Amino acid sequence: MSNSDTLNRVTGLLVIEVRHSNPNGDPDDEGEPRQIHTGQQKGHGIISGVSYKRKLRDLLEWKEGDVWDILSKELGIADEAHEFQILESRGRDRNKIWDMSGDEFRRCYWDARVFGNTFLESLKEKLKGLSADQRKRELAKHEHFIRTGAAHFPNGVSVAPVEIERMTNTNKAGVEEGKDRGMAPQADRVVQHGVYCMSFFINPTAAKRSGCKLKDIDLLKRLIPYAYTHTASRARSAVEIRHAWYVEHDSPLGSYSDFAILDALTPKKRENPDMPSSSWQEYDVPGKLEGNGITCTDLMAR
Repeated sequence: MSNSDTLNRVTGLLVIEVRHSNPNGDPDDEGEPRQIHTGQQKGHGIISGVSYKRKLRDLLEWKEGDVWDILSKELGIADEAHEFQILESRGRDRNKIWDMSGDEFRRCYWDARVFGNTFLESLKEKLKGLSADQRKRELAKHEHFIRTGAAHFPNGVSVAPVEIERMTNTNKAGVEEGKDRGMAPQADRVVQHGVYCMSFFINPTAAKRSGCKLKDIDLLKRLIPYAYTHTASRARSAVEIRHAWYVEHDSPLGSYSDFAILDALTPKKRENPDMPSSSWQEYDVPGKLEGNGITCTDLMAR
């Protein structure tokens, strides 16, 4: 980095192992683990980039938690909590945000700087009833509410198809009156085993537009390893990032093909690639990349 305001292009890959857990339930399918249902990758599992970013937001939003407490002190930003608020938080005051200037908005919300935002889309009601000229003026005044962020997390897909196990749960005390026990048919829906790969990218051009700085990316890098371990739930109790490859190019424009980097870092199932796996040992997992013009780091090697 030449200075604190300069970001280089980054190509990243999260290699995520799932053991008897539901890494990302589909609310449109009764919480079933997400899968691809058509095409050549039919049966492969999916983890949405939206769900992963939600976990990072949750970790940062809880300022009383250990993750913020420890990381903020290590990064020297403990006294700057007001600059690391979460726009996509529940109970936010929409009117207060609407009245913010562009500079104030960018200064307050870490996730808006890093991931972008579509806040204006959710406030279209405010524009109803205005004339075309008035709408145009309001949109120009609040253009900072629609921005692409610096970091992009596409959906992650499992290397091999995944097998889903469904189980019925019972409770000692039934919920229904007159019953001494309760049953929840197929309440547990878990992936028996899977290795998922989720790419991510940092775009310096978008960073300048959203106000994202080096300290925002430094915090993102430190948050990534804790996304699953510190947001674990009963259904998502055994999900772990095995590798978080962070490949920094030597230029804001990029040094190599993103796809070439991702292909080189993606694990391969050694035998029967069209069948679900049962353990991590079934995969050939590439190690650190070496090459001029890039710096490859595993963020999990803390």
